[in-house]
Amino acid sequence: QVQLVESGGGLVQAGGSLRLSCAASGRTVSRTRMGWFRQAPGKEREFVAAISWSGGIISYADSVKGRFTISRDNAKNTVYLQMNSLKPEDTAVYYCAGSPNYGLGRTQYDYNYWGQGTQVTVSS
Repeated sequence: QVQLVESGGGLVQAGGSLRLSCAASGRTVSRTRMGWFRQAPGKEREFVAAISWSGGIISYADSVKGRFTISRDNAKNTVYLQMNSLKPEDTAVYYCAGSPNYGLGRTQYDYNYWGQGTQVTVSS
């Protein structure tokens, strides 16, 4: 079993930046695909970004491509989401997810482990 804990959320003005972190414990994440999802009020959870266990394969949702960067430090059992040029429509609870599989996952059904979420609010 893997426990995931997100941090780094907060309130930021439009155009600003935040870096989210997802710390894993209970099992090494070095061979675990990882992803970030978000859920805004009244909306379904949506894919944001994913990274393979080696970090060699990365995918982004079109809405964040060019603004967000996912990365991982397997030595620290941590995955990051650097968010730049934030927009009010990026406001949501952001969730970290993991799965002991190779490759990428772009849907929530591709993941077994979930964090509790961290709130990101972007003011206009």
